[in-house]
Amino acid sequence: MDFDFIDYLTGQNIMFVVLSAIVLGCGLMSVLSTKILRAATYLFFTLFGIAGLYLLMNYEFLAAVQLSVYAGAVVVLLIFAIFLVKNLGHETEKVSCSKKGIAALASVLGIVMTLVIVFNEGIVPAVVGPTAPQVDMQLIGDTLLGSGKHQYLLIFEASSVLLLACIIGAIVVATKSKEEK
Repeated sequence: MDFDFIDYLTGQNIMFVVLSAIVLGCGLMSVLSTKILRAATYLFFTLFGIAGLYLLMNYEFLAAVQLSVYAGAVVVLLIFAIFLVKNLGHETEKVSCSKKGIAALASVLGIVMTLVIVFNEGIVPAVVGPTAPQVDMQLIGDTLLGSGKHQYLLIFEASSVLLLACIIGAIVVATKSKEEK
């Protein structure tokens, strides 16, 4: 079997490598950064790269949800929470070696479990590209915003109440911290 590297240099493969490098690099920097705001910024770029990977797989709806919900709302909430922290520009506390060892052990166990599942279950790659099945966006919209059985309007309403409670909690924390000063 003859391997020709040039055959694999397509635009889609190059974009996959670039987006994967962005996701892995920014994800690693988000975890390793000792400055809180910088870690949130790296998290934003990680989530943005994941949306790009969804677009490569022709999952436009998931890419839009990824950008609006995670890269938009969650990171903005995270940044607002960070602004409520007193020592914004300072480094976080150092982690002990025992906690680093436990985290490394948990990571290795997670990787081993993932590999065991992948090799035992024979994960089949999804069909992507022009042969991918088309999704009816009208059906997705009706399902997300419907109030019948197996529809999700109630979940959207519950999450809006939860976000409102988070905002009120942030205001209470911010006013209490100002009173303490």
